[in-house]
Amino acid sequence: MSPQPLRQATLAILKLVSSKSSTPASAAKPAKNAEPILAAANKLRAGYGSAAVCGEVSFALRPRQALALIGPNGAGKSTVLKTVVGALAPVAGTCTVFGAEPDDRSLTFRRDVAVVLDEDAFFPSLTVSEHLAIIAAGHGVEDVAAAIENELEFFGLAREGDSLPHSLSSGQRRRLLLAAAFVRPKKLLVLDEPEQRLDTTMRAQLADRLSAEVAGGIGLLLVTHDPAFLLASATAALSISDTVQSLKPAAAAAAISAADPMAG
Repeated sequence: MSPQPLRQATLAILKLVSSKSSTPASAAKPAKNAEPILAAANKLRAGYGSAAVCGEVSFALRPRQALALIGPNGAGKSTVLKTVVGALAPVAGTCTVFGAEPDDRSLTFRRDVAVVLDEDAFFPSLTVSEHLAIIAAGHGVEDVAAAIENELEFFGLAREGDSLPHSLSSGQRRRLLLAAAFVRPKKLLVLDEPEQRLDTTMRAQLADRLSAEVAGGIGLLLVTHDPAFLLASATAALSISDTVQSLKPAAAAAAISAADPMAG
């Protein structure tokens, strides 16, 4: 789509949202039984074609839980993450999101799952604010302007609202990707090394916010190499290698530090 029609489409969405009643749509009532499984893997072998890159991965992630995947570079952490969200097909075993095979084309997946991988996926003709606006409006955020303002402030992008992606630094582009995940509602948040390209202060603030989001009811699946970040945000961990081991957060953070004393 050329720049002008794309911007017109973005503005049309914002106009439509602003014209709606301020009364929120009725939400489905949560079930009174046990917490649902948001994402799960059962003897999952992740890889490419018929070649697995790590051992079998099994987990069940529910609301108010945060599972961190740790391991050395090349161990297969990101490959597992991409397989769980449907970007790669499993070599063996199964993975599900909300009880179904992951499919980012489905309404349920696109409505309830926010994913940030290590990719700069931007519309080059949209400003920072316009990127956030189209995502917030598209996901039914009631007060789009306030949501954008909050995320720009939190991620230190308040002065970059009118900037285009190509003019941002690498760290700022990373913050924009994260802001896009937070500006919208979600039940499951999937992050590949969210601390990457962030300074120490921003890492700590992001970890605290993730912890609060998890306490508020979302599920979090992330890859991290930062022991402090893991301790602040995760409730459980898996060490990914030729064999896969379940760890408590303190043990996982210690394993990261032992493997790389400079980690974090």
